[in-house]
Amino acid sequence: MSSAPPDDLTSPPAVSPVPATPLAPAAATAPAAGRGGAVTLLLGAVAAAALVSSGLLWQKLSSIQEQLARQSADAGAQAIEARTMARQAEELVRDTAARLSVAEARVSEVALQRSQLEELMQSLSRSRDENLVVDIESAIRLALQQAQLTGSLEPLVAALKSADQRIERAAQPRLAPVQRAIGRDLDRLTRATVTDTAGLLARLDDLVRQVDDLPVLNAVAQAAATRRLAAAAAAPAPGTTAPTPTEGMAWWQAALQRSWEVVRDEARGLVRVSRIDQPEAILLAPEQTFFLRENLKLKLLNARLGVLARQFESARADLAAATVALNKYFDPASRRTQNAASTLQTAQASIKAAEQPRLDETLSALATAAAGR
Repeated sequence: MSSAPPDDLTSPPAVSPVPATPLAPAAATAPAAGRGGAVTLLLGAVAAAALVSSGLLWQKLSSIQEQLARQSADAGAQAIEARTMARQAEELVRDTAARLSVAEARVSEVALQRSQLEELMQSLSRSRDENLVVDIESAIRLALQQAQLTGSLEPLVAALKSADQRIERAAQPRLAPVQRAIGRDLDRLTRATVTDTAGLLARLDDLVRQVDDLPVLNAVAQAAATRRLAAAAAAPAPGTTAPTPTEGMAWWQAALQRSWEVVRDEARGLVRVSRIDQPEAILLAPEQTFFLRENLKLKLLNARLGVLARQFESARADLAAATVALNKYFDPASRRTQNAASTLQTAQASIKAAEQPRLDETLSALATAAAGR
């Protein structure tokens, strides 16, 4: 292609144009036309590729949209189905819980009825061994009461021997521990000492009778009389002659000596100096001695009643109180007081030995056998 200058434009007058030959325009336009076609083809190819890719992308996008629409529709349907199934499961759980509660109530009722039926059957159909155990326990407890009332071990020994014979005749291995326990308790009873209750009561009665003759600590007149009796006993016999300190003296000296001895004896009878460790005894008025003796008698009688009632703790307490009163208010140097104190100690030792042995081992074995263990 060639472009000619427009007509209205004129070149400067000093420059003259070069004349062109006829082949110059065709040679100049041939390469330009080839380049334009190539560019056009390239642009067309690019445009066609862009159109094809756009079509492919649009088709892929359409398929993706369709797939997403189907997936969303499926997800919605599955969500609806899941909600329906959850509702059905919740209703099923409620129904199952209700049925389970009803079943548990029925099971508890059946268990209660079964336990009541078992108790009724056990109470109605007690076996021969259980009857034997119950009879033996009743007999032993009755023998214990008889032994407590009588103070003798013979009822216990007889009851244990009878129980041993009955268990041996039954020949049940389940009752072998009971038989062994009965044998041990029998050995313990045979080794136990039996207290002479009649002798103990006789000693207490003798003590009650001796209370009126016991000298108190502040009995001055009685002590003086005791000394006079001792002096009279120490005097020589009438048929014997003993040297007297007045022999070889003048008559007036002998009379003066005898007068001095009489005055001295009377003064000694009026005044006595002795040591008393219990101030309450010296402050005791003579008219209160009667009540002191009566209180001591009451303590001894209470101890006697305690021995009769088999209340050994109470009897020991009363004897201990009587011993304290005897040592506190009565003369410990007197032979009668010493005899009474020794009798009280013997009575306390007898009461301590009078406690009966317990049959705890046999009773526990019977309880175990009755429980079926």
